[in-house]
Amino acid sequence: MSPLTLADVYRARQRLAGRVALTPLVPSPSLSERVGAPVHLKLETVQPTGSFKLRGATNAIAQLAEQGVTRVVTASTGNHGRALAWAARSLGIEAAVCMSSLVPRNKVDAVAALGARVVISGKSQDEAQLAAQRLVRDEGYAFVPPFDDLRVIAGQATIGLEILEALPDAATLVVPLSGGGLFGGVAFAAKQIRPSIATVGVSMVRGAAMHASLAAGRPVDVEERETLADSLGGGIGLENRHTFALARLLADDVVLLDEASIARGIAHAYREERLVVEGAGAVGMSALLDERIACAGGPIVIVVSGANIDMAVHRRIVTEN
Repeated sequence: MSPLTLADVYRARQRLAGRVALTPLVPSPSLSERVGAPVHLKLETVQPTGSFKLRGATNAIAQLAEQGVTRVVTASTGNHGRALAWAARSLGIEAAVCMSSLVPRNKVDAVAALGARVVISGKSQDEAQLAAQRLVRDEGYAFVPPFDDLRVIAGQATIGLEILEALPDAATLVVPLSGGGLFGGVAFAAKQIRPSIATVGVSMVRGAAMHASLAAGRPVDVEERETLADSLGGGIGLENRHTFALARLLADDVVLLDEASIARGIAHAYREERLVVEGAGAVGMSALLDERIACAGGPIVIVVSGANIDMAVHRRIVTEN
Protein backbone atom coordinates (compact mmCIF):
# COMPACT_ATOMS: atom_id res chain seq x y z
CA MET A 1 0.00 0.00 0.00
CA SER A 2 1.43 3.38 -1.03
CA PRO A 3 1.74 6.08 1.66
CA LEU A 4 0.42 8.49 -0.97
CA THR A 5 -3.31 9.20 -0.74
CA LEU A 6 -5.79 10.79 -3.10
CA ALA A 7 -6.32 13.44 -0.43
CA ASP A 8 -2.61 14.35 -0.77
CA VAL A 9 -3.19 14.93 -4.48
CA TYR A 10 -6.21 17.17 -3.92
CA ARG A 11 -4.27 19.18 -1.33
CA ALA A 12 -1.44 19.54 -3.83
CA ARG A 13 -3.88 20.91 -6.38
CA GLN A 14 -4.97 23.55 -3.87
CA ARG A 15 -1.33 24.62 -3.36
CA LEU A 16 -0.72 24.77 -7.11
CA ALA A 17 -3.78 26.90 -7.87
CA GLY A 18 -2.60 30.16 -9.45
CA ARG A 19 1.01 28.96 -9.52
CA VAL A 20 0.98 26.43 -12.37
CA ALA A 21 -1.06 26.18 -15.55
CA LEU A 22 -4.19 24.07 -15.89
CA THR A 23 -2.95 22.49 -19.09
CA PRO A 24 -5.11 21.70 -22.12
CA LEU A 25 -6.21 18.23 -23.20
CA VAL A 26 -6.50 18.41 -26.98
CA PRO A 27 -7.61 15.84 -29.57
CA SER A 28 -5.11 14.56 -32.14
CA PRO A 29 -6.98 13.87 -35.39
CA SER A 30 -3.84 12.46 -37.05
CA LEU A 31 -3.11 9.91 -34.31
CA SER A 32 -6.81 9.09 -33.85
CA GLU A 33 -7.10 8.22 -37.52
CA ARG A 34 -3.93 6.16 -37.38
CA VAL A 35 -4.99 3.93 -34.47
CA GLY A 36 -8.76 3.92 -34.98
CA ALA A 37 -9.52 5.28 -31.52
CA PRO A 38 -9.79 8.79 -30.04
CA VAL A 39 -6.37 10.10 -29.02
CA HIS A 40 -5.88 13.16 -26.81
CA LEU A 41 -2.69 15.00 -25.85
CA LYS A 42 -2.19 16.44 -22.35
CA LEU A 43 0.06 19.41 -23.07
CA GLU A 44 2.39 19.99 -20.14
CA THR A 45 4.52 21.86 -22.68
CA VAL A 46 2.56 25.03 -21.88
CA GLN A 47 3.74 25.25 -18.28
CA PRO A 48 5.79 28.44 -17.68
CA THR A 49 8.98 26.34 -17.43
CA GLY A 50 8.07 24.17 -20.42
CA SER A 51 7.44 20.90 -18.56
CA PHE A 52 5.31 19.08 -15.99
CA LYS A 53 8.08 19.36 -13.41
CA LEU A 54 6.75 22.70 -12.17
CA ARG A 55 3.90 20.88 -10.44
CA GLY A 56 5.98 18.68 -8.16
CA ALA A 57 8.63 21.30 -7.44
CA THR A 58 6.03 23.91 -6.53
CA ASN A 59 4.13 21.56 -4.23
CA ALA A 60 7.32 20.59 -2.42
CA ILE A 61 8.76 24.09 -2.08
CA ALA A 62 5.45 25.59 -0.96
CA GLN A 63 5.43 23.15 1.95
CA LEU A 64 9.08 23.84 2.78
CA ALA A 65 8.44 27.58 2.73
CA GLU A 66 5.66 27.08 5.27
CA GLN A 67 8.28 25.41 7.48
CA GLY A 68 10.66 28.37 7.23
CA VAL A 69 13.18 26.82 4.81
CA THR A 70 15.18 29.48 2.93
CA ARG A 71 17.57 27.45 0.71
CA VAL A 72 16.78 24.45 -1.49
CA VAL A 73 18.89 22.25 -3.75
CA THR A 74 18.25 19.45 -6.20
CA ALA A 75 19.94 17.20 -8.74
CA SER A 76 18.39 17.37 -12.19
CA THR A 77 18.62 16.41 -15.84
CA GLY A 78 17.33 19.92 -16.54
CA ASN A 79 13.56 20.24 -16.31
CA HIS A 80 13.22 19.65 -12.56
CA GLY A 81 16.05 22.11 -11.94
CA ARG A 82 14.33 24.74 -14.02
CA ALA A 83 11.07 24.11 -12.19
CA LEU A 84 12.79 24.29 -8.80
CA ALA A 85 14.47 27.57 -9.75
CA TRP A 86 11.16 29.05 -10.92
CA ALA A 87 9.20 27.92 -7.87
CA ALA A 88 11.92 29.01 -5.44
CA ARG A 89 12.18 32.46 -7.00
CA SER A 90 8.42 32.94 -6.85
CA LEU A 91 8.48 32.09 -3.12
CA GLY A 92 11.60 34.14 -2.28
CA ILE A 93 13.81 31.11 -1.60
CA GLU A 94 17.42 30.59 -2.70
CA ALA A 95 17.93 27.65 -5.08
CA ALA A 96 20.89 25.56 -6.23
CA VAL A 97 20.72 22.99 -9.03
CA CYS A 98 23.32 20.24 -9.55
CA MET A 99 23.56 18.76 -13.05
CA SER A 100 25.90 16.43 -14.90
CA SER A 101 27.84 17.31 -18.02
CA LEU A 102 25.31 15.29 -20.07
CA VAL A 103 22.60 17.90 -19.52
CA PRO A 104 22.08 19.93 -22.73
CA ARG A 105 23.43 23.46 -22.63
CA ASN A 106 20.04 25.04 -23.31
CA LYS A 107 18.67 23.47 -20.12
CA VAL A 108 21.66 24.56 -18.04
CA ASP A 109 21.31 28.13 -19.33
CA ALA A 110 17.58 28.17 -18.60
CA VAL A 111 18.20 27.25 -14.95
CA ALA A 112 20.88 29.92 -14.58
CA ALA A 113 18.61 32.54 -16.16
CA LEU A 114 16.15 32.04 -13.31
CA GLY A 115 18.80 33.05 -10.77
CA ALA A 116 19.64 29.62 -9.39
CA ARG A 117 23.15 28.59 -8.46
CA VAL A 118 24.29 26.02 -11.04
CA VAL A 119 26.75 23.24 -10.14
CA ILE A 120 28.01 20.95 -12.93
CA SER A 121 29.40 17.71 -11.53
CA GLY A 122 30.38 14.44 -13.21
CA LYS A 123 28.89 12.59 -16.15
CA SER A 124 25.76 11.11 -14.61
CA GLN A 125 22.70 12.00 -12.60
CA ASP A 126 24.13 9.96 -9.72
CA GLU A 127 27.23 12.18 -9.60
CA ALA A 128 25.05 15.30 -9.68
CA GLN A 129 23.11 13.79 -6.77
CA LEU A 130 26.34 13.47 -4.75
CA ALA A 131 27.10 17.15 -5.39
CA ALA A 132 23.64 18.09 -4.12
CA GLN A 133 24.16 15.99 -0.99
CA ARG A 134 27.41 17.88 -0.32
CA LEU A 135 25.51 21.18 -0.38
CA VAL A 136 22.98 19.76 2.08
CA ARG A 137 25.76 18.58 4.39
CA ASP A 138 28.14 21.53 4.11
CA GLU A 139 25.91 24.53 3.46
CA GLY A 140 22.55 23.71 5.02
CA TYR A 141 20.41 23.44 1.91
CA ALA A 142 17.15 21.47 2.02
CA PHE A 143 17.06 18.78 -0.66
CA VAL A 144 14.09 18.52 -3.04
CA PRO A 145 14.32 15.19 -4.91
CA PRO A 146 13.50 15.20 -8.62
CA PHE A 147 11.04 12.29 -8.32
CA ASP A 148 11.30 10.01 -5.25
CA ASP A 149 9.43 12.28 -2.85
CA LEU A 150 5.76 12.16 -1.87
CA ARG A 151 5.35 15.94 -2.19
CA VAL A 152 6.78 15.86 -5.71
CA ILE A 153 4.75 12.80 -6.71
CA ALA A 154 1.54 14.38 -5.40
CA GLY A 155 2.22 17.48 -7.48
CA GLN A 156 2.71 15.44 -10.66
CA ALA A 157 -0.40 13.40 -9.81
CA THR A 158 -2.58 16.48 -10.31
CA ILE A 159 -2.18 15.78 -14.05
CA GLY A 160 -4.13 12.58 -13.52
CA LEU A 161 -6.95 14.49 -11.82
CA GLU A 162 -7.16 16.94 -14.70
CA ILE A 163 -7.23 14.20 -17.32
CA LEU A 164 -10.05 12.22 -15.70
CA GLU A 165 -12.09 15.35 -15.01
CA ALA A 166 -11.81 16.42 -18.65
CA LEU A 167 -12.21 12.91 -20.12
CA PRO A 168 -13.91 10.58 -17.62
CA ASP A 169 -14.05 7.66 -20.05
CA ALA A 170 -10.31 7.65 -20.83
CA ALA A 171 -9.29 4.01 -21.32
CA THR A 172 -5.49 4.19 -21.68
CA LEU A 173 -2.89 6.57 -20.30
CA VAL A 174 0.51 6.75 -22.01
CA VAL A 175 3.07 8.44 -19.77
CA PRO A 176 6.85 8.97 -20.05
CA LEU A 177 8.69 6.80 -17.53
CA SER A 178 12.03 7.70 -15.96
CA GLY A 179 12.49 8.01 -12.22
CA GLY A 180 8.78 7.39 -11.84
CA GLY A 181 7.54 10.60 -10.25
CA LEU A 182 5.42 11.54 -13.25
CA PHE A 183 4.30 8.03 -14.12
CA GLY A 184 3.68 7.01 -10.52
CA GLY A 185 1.74 10.15 -9.69
CA VAL A 186 -0.43 10.20 -12.81
CA ALA A 187 -1.13 6.46 -12.70
CA PHE A 188 -1.92 6.56 -8.98
CA ALA A 189 -4.46 9.39 -9.27
CA ALA A 190 -6.03 7.95 -12.41
CA LYS A 191 -6.44 4.42 -11.03
CA GLN A 192 -7.86 5.74 -7.77
CA ILE A 193 -10.59 7.44 -9.77
CA ARG A 194 -10.97 4.89 -12.60
CA PRO A 195 -9.46 1.53 -11.56
CA SER A 196 -10.01 -0.03 -14.99
CA ILE A 197 -7.81 2.48 -16.82
CA ALA A 198 -4.70 1.00 -18.48
CA THR A 199 -1.39 2.73 -17.79
CA VAL A 200 1.60 2.42 -20.11
CA GLY A 201 5.05 3.80 -19.29
CA VAL A 202 7.34 4.76 -22.16
CA SER A 203 11.11 5.15 -22.02
CA MET A 204 14.15 4.84 -24.27
CA VAL A 205 16.37 1.84 -24.92
CA ARG A 206 19.47 3.78 -23.88
CA GLY A 207 19.63 3.67 -20.09
CA ALA A 208 16.06 2.95 -19.00
CA ALA A 209 16.71 2.57 -15.28
CA MET A 210 13.13 2.00 -14.12
CA HIS A 211 12.52 -0.66 -16.78
CA ALA A 212 15.72 -2.49 -15.78
CA SER A 213 14.77 -2.24 -12.11
CA LEU A 214 11.28 -3.61 -12.71
CA ALA A 215 12.78 -6.52 -14.65
CA ALA A 216 15.21 -7.22 -11.79
CA GLY A 217 12.54 -6.87 -9.11
CA ARG A 218 14.59 -4.24 -7.26
CA PRO A 219 16.27 -0.88 -7.98
CA VAL A 220 19.45 -1.37 -10.01
CA ASP A 221 22.12 0.88 -11.49
CA VAL A 222 22.10 1.42 -15.24
CA GLU A 223 24.75 3.23 -17.26
CA GLU A 224 23.52 6.68 -18.24
CA ARG A 225 23.91 7.29 -21.97
CA GLU A 226 23.30 10.15 -24.34
CA THR A 227 19.80 10.05 -25.81
CA LEU A 228 17.29 12.32 -27.50
CA ALA A 229 15.08 11.64 -24.48
CA ASP A 230 17.66 13.19 -22.14
CA SER A 231 15.02 14.11 -19.55
CA LEU A 232 14.39 10.40 -19.01
CA GLY A 233 18.03 9.69 -18.14
CA GLY A 234 19.51 8.88 -14.75
CA GLY A 235 19.03 6.17 -12.15
CA ILE A 236 16.11 5.68 -9.78
CA GLY A 237 18.32 5.36 -6.67
CA LEU A 238 19.24 2.07 -5.04
CA GLU A 239 17.46 3.25 -1.88
CA ASN A 240 14.32 4.24 -3.79
CA ARG A 241 11.47 4.69 -1.32
CA HIS A 242 8.36 5.36 -3.38
CA THR A 243 8.45 5.46 -7.17
CA PHE A 244 9.75 1.95 -7.80
CA ALA A 245 6.90 0.51 -5.74
CA LEU A 246 4.37 2.71 -7.54
CA ALA A 247 5.66 1.71 -10.97
CA ARG A 248 5.68 -1.98 -10.06
CA LEU A 249 2.12 -1.75 -8.74
CA LEU A 250 0.60 0.48 -11.41
CA ALA A 251 2.36 -0.12 -14.74
CA ASP A 252 0.28 -2.33 -17.00
CA ASP A 253 3.01 -2.19 -19.64
CA VAL A 254 6.38 -0.53 -20.28
CA VAL A 255 7.55 0.27 -23.81
CA LEU A 256 11.15 1.03 -24.81
CA LEU A 257 11.98 3.06 -27.92
CA ASP A 258 15.13 3.43 -29.98
CA GLU A 259 16.53 6.82 -31.01
CA ALA A 260 15.05 6.70 -34.50
CA SER A 261 11.58 6.19 -33.07
CA ILE A 262 11.98 9.12 -30.68
CA ALA A 263 13.13 11.32 -33.55
CA ARG A 264 10.05 10.35 -35.58
CA GLY A 265 7.86 11.35 -32.65
CA ILE A 266 9.51 14.77 -32.42
CA ALA A 267 9.03 15.30 -36.16
CA HIS A 268 5.41 14.10 -36.02
CA ALA A 269 4.62 16.47 -33.17
CA TYR A 270 5.93 19.39 -35.21
CA ARG A 271 4.41 18.52 -38.56
CA GLU A 272 1.05 17.06 -37.55
CA GLU A 273 0.34 18.48 -34.09
CA ARG A 274 2.05 21.87 -34.53
CA LEU A 275 4.02 21.26 -31.34
CA VAL A 276 7.67 21.71 -30.46
CA VAL A 277 8.52 18.94 -28.00
CA GLU A 278 11.67 17.45 -26.51
CA GLY A 279 12.50 13.77 -26.85
CA ALA A 280 10.94 12.81 -23.53
CA GLY A 281 7.78 14.69 -24.47
CA ALA A 282 7.54 12.85 -27.78
CA VAL A 283 7.85 9.25 -26.57
CA GLY A 284 4.13 8.66 -26.14
CA MET A 285 3.45 9.75 -29.71
CA SER A 286 6.42 7.69 -30.88
CA ALA A 287 5.02 4.57 -29.20
CA LEU A 288 1.67 5.07 -30.89
CA LEU A 289 3.27 5.68 -34.28
CA ASP A 290 5.25 2.45 -33.84
CA GLU A 291 2.04 0.58 -32.96
CA ARG A 292 3.42 -0.35 -29.54
CA ILE A 293 0.29 0.63 -27.60
CA ALA A 294 -2.62 -1.80 -27.32
CA CYS A 295 -5.91 0.06 -27.63
CA ALA A 296 -8.25 -0.82 -24.75
CA GLY A 297 -11.45 0.03 -26.63
CA GLY A 298 -11.69 3.69 -25.63
CA PRO A 299 -9.92 7.04 -25.64
CA ILE A 300 -6.14 7.13 -25.32
CA VAL A 301 -4.44 10.01 -23.50
CA ILE A 302 -0.77 10.79 -24.08
CA VAL A 303 1.03 12.98 -21.55
CA VAL A 304 3.28 15.31 -23.55
CA SER A 305 5.68 16.11 -20.76
CA GLY A 306 7.98 18.85 -22.02
CA ALA A 307 9.06 21.27 -24.74
CA ASN A 308 12.62 22.07 -23.69
CA ILE A 309 14.60 20.90 -26.69
CA ASP A 310 17.63 22.63 -28.15
CA MET A 311 16.23 24.28 -31.27
CA ALA A 312 19.28 23.46 -33.39
CA VAL A 313 18.74 19.80 -32.55
CA HIS A 314 15.04 20.18 -33.28
CA ARG A 315 15.68 21.68 -36.72
CA ARG A 316 18.04 18.84 -37.58
CA ILE A 317 15.53 16.18 -36.52
CA VAL A 318 12.64 17.75 -38.40
CA THR A 319 14.79 18.15 -41.52
CA GLU A 320 15.99 14.53 -41.44
CA ASN A 321 12.61 12.97 -40.62
